[in-house]
Amino acid sequence: MGSVRARATVGATLVVAVALVAAGLLLVWLLRDNLQEQVGLQAEVTGRDVAAQLATGRALDDLDLDHARPVQVVDREGRVYQVSDGLERIAGTGSDSVTPDPPAREDQAERSDQADQRESREDRDDDEDDDGDDEDDDREERPGADGDEDSFPGPGELDEEIGSVTGSAVVDGEDGEYLFAVVEVTTPRDEDLVVYAGAPLDVERAAIDSVRSSMLAGVPALLAVVAGVTWLVTRRALRPVEGIRRGMADITRSEDLSRRVPEPEARDEIGRLARTTNETLAALESSVERQRRFVADASHELRSPIASLRTQLEVGEAHPELLDLPGAVQDTVRLQGLAADLLLLARLDAGERPLSATVELGRLVDEVLEERVGDRHPVQLAELADLTVRGSRGQLARVLGNLLDNAQRHATGRVRVSLRAAGGEALLEVGDDGAGVPEGDRERIFERFVRLDDARSRDEGGAGLGLAIARDVARRHAGELDVDTAPEGGALFTLRLPLAGRDDPSDEEPAAG
Repeated sequence: MGSVRARATVGATLVVAVALVAAGLLLVWLLRDNLQEQVGLQAEVTGRDVAAQLATGRALDDLDLDHARPVQVVDREGRVYQVSDGLERIAGTGSDSVTPDPPAREDQAERSDQADQRESREDRDDDEDDDGDDEDDDREERPGADGDEDSFPGPGELDEEIGSVTGSAVVDGEDGEYLFAVVEVTTPRDEDLVVYAGAPLDVERAAIDSVRSSMLAGVPALLAVVAGVTWLVTRRALRPVEGIRRGMADITRSEDLSRRVPEPEARDEIGRLARTTNETLAALESSVERQRRFVADASHELRSPIASLRTQLEVGEAHPELLDLPGAVQDTVRLQGLAADLLLLARLDAGERPLSATVELGRLVDEVLEERVGDRHPVQLAELADLTVRGSRGQLARVLGNLLDNAQRHATGRVRVSLRAAGGEALLEVGDDGAGVPEGDRERIFERFVRLDDARSRDEGGAGLGLAIARDVARRHAGELDVDTAPEGGALFTLRLPLAGRDDPSDEEPAAG
């Protein structure tokens, strides 16, 4: 799937599908648990009711049984004592029999004889006094009086622990699955019986099947809706991205960096992407334009000394006596310096980082000043602190040399150099007493091939690369190069470099760095 829209649709659909399946399974589990609890409660209520009747000594024939639910009373050996009416078949309980077969009880015959005796005594005592009749009647009606053996030794007991089993039964011709509550009871005659009372599971299973069927029918439809909505939403959301892509493709084909991609009105991530893309295109256009201008200016600057050198050599070849050898040497030196400047700029543009070596800046200033023997104006060393920085000794020497060349070119009488520390930085200042730099041009002079005096001779003004190189080198050393007005009235160039820490290694970098 190479489309972001397709991947988003599939991903969203899968997430929703997993969530729905998990929620459905949890719902079915909770519903089943709740329904089973209700069914178990119904069976337990029925079983406890029947067991309570047995515990109070109620006769088996007089038990109040729920005709709609299967009930079976058995003993420990599985002998059936009583079943509910309409029970035709049962399975899963203590016995599969549905025919009651309780053991014969002797006390039933005795109770019948005693009843007949009471009736005869009542007939004989009709003529006796009322007091005697009352006493005899009281004795006959009180259970257990005069040795009546019809009384029970005490009430029965119900087991507090209620079990459950799952089985089946046929009630009134209808077959079904049931959950049977298992209640153990001891009757007043010390009979240990077990009551199986069932509650139907059909309602529970019907409800679960209904929920499952609804989910099986509804989940695919819901997933289809989710997939469709996600497809439409992502299509609408990614439409600006497609516009940006088409715009970039058109710009690439036309190679016209002045064109821009459309920016959506929404202030979201896509809108920021479009604005960033246009900013990148603007920066790229500016960079390409600078590169073109640089190439054109470099070609122009190189053409002048090469043409001059060629002319002098051709004249010298035709007329050796007219060869200007010093001029040829000067043009060659100028050509060599320009080539070195262009090479350094190319290295800086390529992101070359200076070697991180310890440089004693005060000693470097002394060495550079001692080597300058052909300056037109004297250089005054106002202050020279013993400071240490980290960087390339050769590149820093190049910066100082470019600043001194610029000051010599514009000064009228003298040039001043000072080195001091301020705020954790080394401040190297080069000032002159010339005309200075207008405030509106103080940033422009650091651009490449820029010279404020276009009418000035190129031999005197240079190629306009010295200050651009100086600032680029300063920034590569985590510093800065600014221009202001000097106390002498001319330009004051200040190079700021961070001082090296005390724990920095003191390894010196070769001067050619």
